[in-house]
Amino acid sequence: MFINADTSTVHVHDRTEELPPDLVARFAHAASTLVGDAMGRFGLMDSGISALDGRARCAGRALTVLTREGDNLAIHVALDHAEPGDVLIIDAQGGSARAVFGDLLAEICMTRGIAGVIIDGLSRDAAAISDLGLAVWARGLSPAGPFKNGPGAVGAPVACGGVVVNPGDLIVADADGVAVIPAGRIAAVAREVERLEAAEDRLRARIRNSKGERP
Repeated sequence: MFINADTSTVHVHDRTEELPPDLVARFAHAASTLVGDAMGRFGLMDSGISALDGRARCAGRALTVLTREGDNLAIHVALDHAEPGDVLIIDAQGGSARAVFGDLLAEICMTRGIAGVIIDGLSRDAAAISDLGLAVWARGLSPAGPFKNGPGAVGAPVACGGVVVNPGDLIVADADGVAVIPAGRIAAVAREVERLEAAEDRLRARIRNSKGERP
């Protein structure tokens, strides 16, 4: 870690099996809307979780973090265990008093190759984070900084945006919001997303080719 703190109150669970890169790659350009449609419109975080930058998107394996409202010690610990391509899913209890994430943590994320950060709580330093190019979603912004006391957990099931997220689930997020695909359903959802994309492309072509036609 880049801070000096007692981490004994943060429990770190063993990581689960990695997702095959080729399976993750099938969602690299998938829209969160179609991912939700492919899952019966379940698995979508509520609209309070929104992108700091409208251009943001990511797809990757969930590395879950449970932290107390207004405290980010567990996030620092998680980054010591993060692997390239991970998406941090931070259950900060939906806290609205102070941010648990900012530009210095974003800098660490960039060095670790983190694909994105989803926070059920607040961030700060929005402009600096956008300049770094890190994709971040949060409930809002506050200039108030966090404490670093714990407790917390890394790699445990969490609730984020009204959705249960387990470590190893696949996260797909863009300007519309965040979709969570359970680890056991990723291949099936990928096939359904591809089917829906093809169907939409055909319909879009019909619409464009019908210009000038009377209904």
